Amino acid sequence: MASTVRTRFAPSPTGYLHIGGARTALFSWAYARRHGGQFILRIEDTDVARSTPEAVQAIMDGMNWLDLSWDEGPFYQMQRMDRYKVVIQEMLAAGTAYPCYMPPEELEALREAQRARGEKPRYDGRWRPEAGKVLPEVPAGVQPVIRFRNPVDGVVAWDDLVKGRIEIANAEMDDLIIARPDGTPTYNFCVVVDDLDMGITQVIRGDDHVNNTPRQINILKALGGEVPQYAHLSMILGDDGQKLSKRHGAVSVTQYDDDGYLPEAVINYLARLGWSHGDNEIFTREQLVEWFDLDHITPSAAQFNTDKLKWLNAHYIKQTDNARLAADVSRRLARREVDPEAGPALEALIGLYKDRVSTLNELADAVEPFYIDLHPAPEVLAQHLTEVARTALTTLRGKLADVAWDKATLSATIKETCTAHGMKMPQVAIPLRVALLGQPQTPAIDAVLEIMGRDLVLTRLDRVL
Repeated sequence: MASTVRTRFAPSPTGYLHIGGARTALFSWAYARRHGGQFILRIEDTDVARSTPEAVQAIMDGMNWLDLSWDEGPFYQMQRMDRYKVVIQEMLAAGTAYPCYMPPEELEALREAQRARGEKPRYDGRWRPEAGKVLPEVPAGVQPVIRFRNPVDGVVAWDDLVKGRIEIANAEMDDLIIARPDGTPTYNFCVVVDDLDMGITQVIRGDDHVNNTPRQINILKALGGEVPQYAHLSMILGDDGQKLSKRHGAVSVTQYDDDGYLPEAVINYLARLGWSHGDNEIFTREQLVEWFDLDHITPSAAQFNTDKLKWLNAHYIKQTDNARLAADVSRRLARREVDPEAGPALEALIGLYKDRVSTLNELADAVEPFYIDLHPAPEVLAQHLTEVARTALTTLRGKLADVAWDKATLSATIKETCTAHGMKMPQVAIPLRVALLGQPQTPAIDAVLEIMGRDLVLTRLDRVL
C-alpha cells in the first residue's frame, strides 16, 4: 500500500450534489485530512447524454459551500479518452481483453433463452479465445465490443472497511464489456484506470457500487495495479424510513443554504449520519478531522432526521458571531427587497433574536418587521388595541417623547404607565408590541424599544393611535 493516503470523490454530473454524495465527499475528505493525504475530485462524465456543465458547477458549488476543498482536480474522464484507448490496446496485446463480434440482438436472444431456463442471464464467452477453440467467423460490417477476460476460477475477495469480508466467485461474473463498438470505454473500466493512474489508496463510496468492486479489482490486477482499500457506505433513509429521494427535499446541498442552514451545522450533521465518535453529537470541523476513522462507520442504513438537523443548526446560530449572521441575513432580506440599512442596527437585532430561531430564514423573518412599512392585520389590532389599551399607549407615547433612550429608563417608563392606569405589564406590553411590530410576542420589550430607536417607535405608535 502506498504510504501517502489518497482518496477521491467521483460524482457523475447528471444532477446536483445531494446529501448522500455530500456525505461520501465529506468522509473521503476527512479521511485524507486525518492522515495528511490528498483528496482528489474527479468528474465521471462519460454519460454524455445526461452530463451537463451546470451539474458540474452545482457539484462544485455544493462542495465549496461545505468548504470541502480538493487538492487535485477536477479531472474529467472525457478528457482522458486517449489514455483509456492506450490501455485497451495494451490489454488486447496482453490477451487480458478481446474483441467480441456478437450483435446486440443475438446477445438479447441468448439472455431471453437463459431466463426461460431459470438461469442467470449472461454472456456465454463465445468470442473468448481459448487454447484449441475455434472462434466463429467474423461477421461482415459488425464493429466489435472489447470484453475483459475475467478469470474463471477462484474468488475475488476484499476486506471492506465498512462491511467486512466480501467474497465473490469468479464463475459468477461474465466477461465485462470495457469498450463499446465506437471505441468509447465503459464506466467500470474508466474508474479502474483513473484509480490506478491517480494512485488512489482508499475508495470510499456508496454501497450501490459493491457489485462493481469485484469486476474493478479483477481489471486492476490484470493491469498489474495495487488494489486499494474499499469502504462502502450504506444508504441514507428519509425521516419516513424510505430511501432518501427528491420528495424528502433532498434535491441539492445548496438547497440547505437556501433553507437557512449554516454549512458547519450540515457538516456536523452529515458526519453523524452513519459515523460516531463516542457520544459526541456536536463537534467542530477540526475535531472531525482529528477523530475521523473508518472503523466507526455503521454498516446499517443511516436515517435522516430533519428535527435533529434543525436542533444542530439552532446551536450553531447561537455560537456564530452577530456580524457574520448579519451579513447573511442582510443578503436574505435583500432577496425580499427589504433594505436593512433603512432601520435599526441589524447586528443588534440579530443579538436579540438569534437564541429564538433554528434557521437563518426564521432569523430574517424575525427582523424583517423592523424594516418594512408595517400595517398590522385589522383582526390583530381589534383583539389587542382595545380602548383601555389605546388610552395607556397614548400616555406612554407622551412619556417616550423625551425620556433617556436606554433599557433601564424605557422599562421604568412602561412600568409607570402600567401603575398610572392600574394595569399589569402584559396589558400594556402586548398592545405595544402589536402597535410597533404587528405581533403579540417579541423579546423583552425594553430591549426592542432601545434598538428600534425613538423616531421609529413614535412614528409607528402615532400611526396606530
